[in-house]
Amino acid sequence: MDLNAVEMFVNVVQTGSLSAAAQRLGVPLPTLSRKMRELEQQLSVQLLERSARGTKLTDAGTRLYEHASRGIESLVDAREAVLSSQAQLKGYLRLSLPPSFEPWWVLLDAFQHRYPGIRVFVYSTERRVDLTADGIDVALRVGAIDHESMVARRMFAYRHVLVASRALVEQLGAPASPDDLHRYPCAAWMQNSYARPLWRLGDAKFQPATLLSTNDYAHLRFRVLRGEAASELPPFLIDDDLAAGRVVELLPEYPLPLQEINLLYPSHRHPSSIVRAYLDFCQERLSRGEGACRNS
Repeated sequence: MDLNAVEMFVNVVQTGSLSAAAQRLGVPLPTLSRKMRELEQQLSVQLLERSARGTKLTDAGTRLYEHASRGIESLVDAREAVLSSQAQLKGYLRLSLPPSFEPWWVLLDAFQHRYPGIRVFVYSTERRVDLTADGIDVALRVGAIDHESMVARRMFAYRHVLVASRALVEQLGAPASPDDLHRYPCAAWMQNSYARPLWRLGDAKFQPATLLSTNDYAHLRFRVLRGEAASELPPFLIDDDLAAGRVVELLPEYPLPLQEINLLYPSHRHPSSIVRAYLDFCQERLSRGEGACRNS
C-alpha cells in the first residue's frame, strides 16, 4: 500500500474535500485525485463518495481511516521527534472555542510565546462541532461530556454570576430570595428560541420572564450595564464591572451551578506532540491559578 497515498486520504477525510486537502498538503488537485483513485484500485474498494458538496466516507473508507489515522499521526510524531525538540515545535493547531471566551485568548497568546513555531486557527462557535468533519484538533467544551468517541481533559470549573446595575438595584431593591426577581426585568442566555430559560439558584429554580434572550453574553452585559435588565454572566466578562461598582452581584447565597470546562480530542486519534503540548500547557497554567476565570 502506498503510504503517501494513505496520508493524503487521511487529510481528505480531515478537511472534508479533495480541494481542501490539496491546499493543506500543497499538492496539485489532479495529483491528489489520481492518488485517491489508485489507492481505491489497490484495495479494490470505494473509499470516498464524491459530490459537489465534498467527500463522504464509505463503510470501507471509515474502517481504513480509523486505523490509518493512528498510524499516520504516529509517523508524524516520529518525524517531529527526530527533527524538533519540544521547544522548537512547528506546525498548525486547529481549535474550537465559544465566542467571546476571553480567558482563552490570553492563554493562547502565552502558548504561542512559548511555542512561536505553532500557528493557531480558532473557530469560534456555540455549536458542538464534529472534530473530524470540521478539521478541529481540540475543542473547548463547557458543560457535561457524553460523547464516547471523545477524550475529555478537565481544566477547571467556575460559576456564572447573577448581576444587575447598581442603579437598577437601588431602584427596585436588593432581592432577598429568588422569588424577589419577579420584580426585575431579566435577560437570559439561550441557544435557541424554542425553550424557556431556567436559572438554578442554589436549591431553587427560577424561570425569568425575559425581555431579551440571546446566545451572546456580550449583548447581555451591554443590557446589564445600561440598567435595563438583570442577567447571569461569566465572571471574566463582569469581574471588572463588579470591582468598579458599576454592577452588583444578586443573591450570592444562591449560587448558580458549576460550569465544567473540558478540552476534547477524538479518542481514535493519537494526540500529536503539538496537541499534547497545548493540553499540557493549558493544564499547567490553570493549575497555577493563571486563568482569568474564577475557579470553584
